[in-house]
Amino acid sequence: MKSIGANASHASRILAKASTTTKNDALTKIAFALEENRANLLIANSQDMNNARTHGLDAAMLDRLALSESRINAMIEGLNQVAALPDPIGHVTDLQSRPSGIELGKMRVPLGVIGIIYESRPNVTIDAASLCLKSGNATILRGGSEAILSNQALASCINQGLLSAGLPSTAVQVIQTTDRDAVGELITMNDHVDVIIPRGGKGLIKRLIADARVPTIKHLDGNCHVYIDSDADHTKAINIAFNSKTHRYGVCNAMESLLIAESVALELLPKLAAKFTEKGVELRGCEQSIKILPSLNAAVEEDWSEEYLAPILAIKIVTGIDQAIAHINHYSSKHTESIVTENKDTSQQFLAEIDSSSVIVNASTRFADGFEYGLGAEIGISTDKIHVRGPVGLEGLTSQKWVVFGDGQVRE
Repeated sequence: MKSIGANASHASRILAKASTTTKNDALTKIAFALEENRANLLIANSQDMNNARTHGLDAAMLDRLALSESRINAMIEGLNQVAALPDPIGHVTDLQSRPSGIELGKMRVPLGVIGIIYESRPNVTIDAASLCLKSGNATILRGGSEAILSNQALASCINQGLLSAGLPSTAVQVIQTTDRDAVGELITMNDHVDVIIPRGGKGLIKRLIADARVPTIKHLDGNCHVYIDSDADHTKAINIAFNSKTHRYGVCNAMESLLIAESVALELLPKLAAKFTEKGVELRGCEQSIKILPSLNAAVEEDWSEEYLAPILAIKIVTGIDQAIAHINHYSSKHTESIVTENKDTSQQFLAEIDSSSVIVNASTRFADGFEYGLGAEIGISTDKIHVRGPVGLEGLTSQKWVVFGDGQVRE
């Protein structure tokens, strides 16, 4: 692991000065290598799938692990899309002149070496490699043991593309061992690794939070809320709440708790419950909501902070905007919250006082996504406050340095 770290540090200095043309060339050549090695990728993945079934992985994990022709197509398309994105590196902003005559601004620069730890999905290997490469960062990738053969096959394609473009193969390194001690080494190598990005379940994230000595960009879970205000348009409210929960269940930006202002609850709750029940969603309500709909299951304290990732929804009736904000800020995981209201002052209060990485007015929580935000691609969602928050795209994988332009000035 120390050798991998040293190689990554060396490669990061080469990538930092690589031209946009060179980086894009590497991305397109990696895409070409995937196209040329489809059969090998599918064979390796088939072996991983067989091993995973033998070890009793559940259906959801098997679905994430599986590669197919369409998923390989998506990886190739993703590489080409990242190649088409603007290169943030070297971009200078906020230029200003000072009384001394100097000019100064801020220049986008790579973070350096990024370690990414993830589970199951082999496509993350390509997603992470492409975004790190375009943003000028070397990366060390540690996928799950269940995907080891798939990731090794993908690593071979990545290495082919890098070398064909004249970049070091060590710019993207996939850890070849399944030994869990490798993760422990990676998250403590602050002499070589600048940032860790984990993508996985709560167990993985909690371990990294406890043990990492390298700064992390992470989110632990996605307990997202929709609040239907007393001044909400009822049609919008029903559509937004239904989409936020049922568009996809197993995603971090799905609504897990629905708050409804008491002044509209009597009219809206039965309509919402009928739609959710028809869809097969289990509803768990507070005492006040059960008085309106006795058929609801009773919510317990743990429900208000739970990320279900399943067709289960917690419902709470609140007095109004102040109680909604207090509830969300207490129980939320700081991921995404939405308000449905036609009252501009209320929406502005919600925007100002909710402490989450994405705050939405009159739209589904499902929009909290790098592609929907126009980032082109994302490496994850950050609920941290430093150094980046929300969907993390190319710019989120960079930092800034001050640049100063003078003409012989000296300080007096």
